[in-house]
Amino acid sequence: MDSLLKIFSYSSCSTCRKAIKWLQQNQIEYELIDIVENPPSKQILLEAFKQLSDRKKLFNTSGISYRKIGASVVKAMGDNEAIDALAADGKLIKRPFVITTNNRILVGFNQEKWNQLLLS
Repeated sequence: MDSLLKIFSYSSCSTCRKAIKWLQQNQIEYELIDIVENPPSKQILLEAFKQLSDRKKLFNTSGISYRKIGASVVKAMGDNEAIDALAADGKLIKRPFVITTNNRILVGFNQEKWNQLLLS
C-alpha cells in the first residue's frame, strides 16, 4: 500500500486548489495526479462507488462534460456504463478525488470532513 495520500486534481479547479492549500497547511504529504491526464482507474472508481453508495456523488454535475452528456442520460446509464464514462473523461469526476492512505475515498473538498478523517 502507498504511504502517501493521492489527490486527483485539475489545475483550473478552485476547489482543488483550496484542498491542496489545506493539505499543505496541515503538513500532509500527498501525491498530486492530474485527473484529466490520468483519471482514476475503473477499479478505483468501482471502489469509490462502493464506498459512497451513490454514484451521483462521483459526478462533477456542474462541469461542462456532464452538461454535454446531460443529467437524464447519466441517470439512465447502468452502473458499468457510468464507471466507463467516468474512467474515460476525468472532467466528469467530482474533484478533488482523494484516496487516503487507508484507502478511504473522498470526493470534493469539505474541510470539516477532511479535518475529521485526515487529522485524527
